[in-house]
Amino acid sequence: MSLVLGIDSSTQSCKALLVEAETGRVVDQGRADHPAGTQVDPREWERALGRAASGLMERADAVAVAGQQHGMVALNGRGEPVRRAMLWNDTSAAPQAERLVEELGGPQACAREIGSVMVASFTGAKMRWLRDREPRTAEATSAVLLPHDYLTWRLRGGSGEYVTDHGDASGTGYYSTARRELRGDLAELYLGRAVRLPRVAEPAEAVGRAPGGALVGAGTGDNMAAALGLDLHPGDVCISLGTSGVASAVVEDSVQDGTGMVAGFCDATGRYLPLACTLNGARVLDFAASTMGVDHAELSRLALSAQPGARGVCLLPYLDGERTPNRPRATGVFRGLTTATTRADIARAAVEGLLCSLRDAVLALERATGERARRLLLIGGAARSEAIRAVAPTIFGLPVLVPQPAEYVALGAARQAAWALAGGEAPPRWDGLESRTYEGEYQAEVVRRYARLRDATEGWG
Repeated sequence: MSLVLGIDSSTQSCKALLVEAETGRVVDQGRADHPAGTQVDPREWERALGRAASGLMERADAVAVAGQQHGMVALNGRGEPVRRAMLWNDTSAAPQAERLVEELGGPQACAREIGSVMVASFTGAKMRWLRDREPRTAEATSAVLLPHDYLTWRLRGGSGEYVTDHGDASGTGYYSTARRELRGDLAELYLGRAVRLPRVAEPAEAVGRAPGGALVGAGTGDNMAAALGLDLHPGDVCISLGTSGVASAVVEDSVQDGTGMVAGFCDATGRYLPLACTLNGARVLDFAASTMGVDHAELSRLALSAQPGARGVCLLPYLDGERTPNRPRATGVFRGLTTATTRADIARAAVEGLLCSLRDAVLALERATGERARRLLLIGGAARSEAIRAVAPTIFGLPVLVPQPAEYVALGAARQAAWALAGGEAPPRWDGLESRTYEGEYQAEVVRRYARLRDATEGWG
């Protein structure tokens, strides 16, 4: 029996799963925290990976890394970071993103060039920010990698070529989803000078070996790995509630959405993974719980004790700016508060507001792909909330499947590692997921009230 190691290097932590390559059964796991903040020394990720994978790497026949998307890891000619990595949720580059969209010919032309409309999250926008705000650092930058690229390179001893994959590369802003290739000319346009980019590896490719002998897979972005871990098929929409909120679907053809609501990414299998991402996911529940001085279990209990619609209280949950819709300078808004408003109403409004924001993401995905969602799968840390599970079908208007809690990003990375180990045209088939289905009456008035608040605040901030 072969063992493979899947690494999930996310915003907040590094998770490692040791998995049987033939069956997908998890046999061991580890975890280590990452530093907080939107700019982090990438060597901290490497150290966290070492702690999370301690005692696991030595047992693995193959390993692959799934990393948070879009982060900019700028290296000098010796492979050393020239500054802290800017993460996906650093919105400093919002002005640069807006200018780059215009330089590329406007939103629709930008989407045709790179598969998406550039936003502050994208690596390319951060490169332009570096050129504008830290020109000396930009001049010292020899190569730009994504977080998973950097860790994959370090797993191979920090030598040899840099590599990436189609999935994660498609979120940089200098990759053509139509041609499925990196665009060095665009990277040069953004940074103001030529820069070394990684080679794009194919989905099942082995890109080297770790010092201990384990085969190293190409790795991918976290959203692509989650789709692989869940074994998504056309018609499925995955709603992931972690630090961010993500609605994604696997399709056969590339998507170029000029509205900017949907990013037309590639997946980790040779297909495409259009997705709509919100900046505000589980942190909305964190905010509500801390504001009321309760834990998440009590927040959930309070929300479920309130009536649908929270007696008119509505939350627009754009607490730290927003990406879908693209409002990087927005803030959160409560509406409908009265002296009769209760703590339960506030809790219910937080849950409903978060889910309404994600409903916008699902609808954007359906418009961009032309395909109706037939099945909704809800995953992520916030999916453990019983209030989120119970209220979700009343907001989405569809039954919601909640797979049993698992580290699906790390599981997807492990499945990719097993694919690299076994070869073949498709990733290995693993056992189906156990899930629970939630149903509920669609609350049209709650959705309409949220939409009115969202539209009324457009242009604020």
